Amino acid sequence: MSSNSSLKGVLCTVIGAICWGFSGACGQFLFQNYSVDQNWLTAVRMIVAGVCICAYMIFKEKQKFFDIWQNKRDSVNLIIFSILGLMLCQYTYITAIKYSNAGTATVLQYIAPVFIMIYVCIRSLRIPTFREFVAIVGAILGTFILATHCDINNLVISSEGLMWGLLSALGMFLYTLIPARIISKYGTMKIIGYGMIIGGLFLGIVTRFWERGVSLDLIGILMVTIISIIGTLVAFSLYLYGVSVVGPVKGSLIASLEPVSAMFFSVVWLKTSFTFIDFVGVVIILTTVLILSKK
Repeated sequence: MSSNSSLKGVLCTVIGAICWGFSGACGQFLFQNYSVDQNWLTAVRMIVAGVCICAYMIFKEKQKFFDIWQNKRDSVNLIIFSILGLMLCQYTYITAIKYSNAGTATVLQYIAPVFIMIYVCIRSLRIPTFREFVAIVGAILGTFILATHCDINNLVISSEGLMWGLLSALGMFLYTLIPARIISKYGTMKIIGYGMIIGGLFLGIVTRFWERGVSLDLIGILMVTIISIIGTLVAFSLYLYGVSVVGPVKGSLIASLEPVSAMFFSVVWLKTSFTFIDFVGVVIILTTVLILSKK
């Protein structure tokens, strides 16, 4: 691999992670400045992003794009992933932003690798290694610090924000686990595109999102567009290309820039207040992610 190719891969991975973080901040901006419902925002974001991704994949693959529907097992797996994986992950994350902020919600979501590690240990019928045990303790400690500032009698973020943040980590765990087989068979972008459309339509129909009155000006429409396109299609494309060049280990480490960038935009742009003890909790949680990613 040439140094230029490696540098290009790193840059694409970095920009992809930053795009994810920025889209989270755009979601916080919408909740702060408009009467936007999380059901509406999640459904619209998923449907718009899914249509864009699928249109690109149809142009690229032609008839092969529809192959998954010829296999009943794979089709069922895709539908389960779309609802219990992708839709749940997107909905809980956006709701966590509504009740807290983009930085806190993204950091809490990044506890997901700890859930994955615990699942692997249970499935393998083994106890965690010392490294894995440290990661579990770190995730619990970091979450405790972020939520209470070390005062067990004082919850400094809303209980809804904490609950939805932890649920978003569970959603990310399922989002990672469920589609492994069909992604290896059909490719990531195709599965994400289908998943976005199916999950978005399912949520939209269940919540009847078209009945929710949402009034957006040009800035509001721009924010929704950034969340749907920049935070999904562009971010996934850049990140997946970068990982294909630099490898999954380095790629997963670079992906930790997502919560860092979400906090940066939340503080600098949206003037969200974070204290020193908040950053201590964030650093501890991200350290556990780095430990498990390197593993």
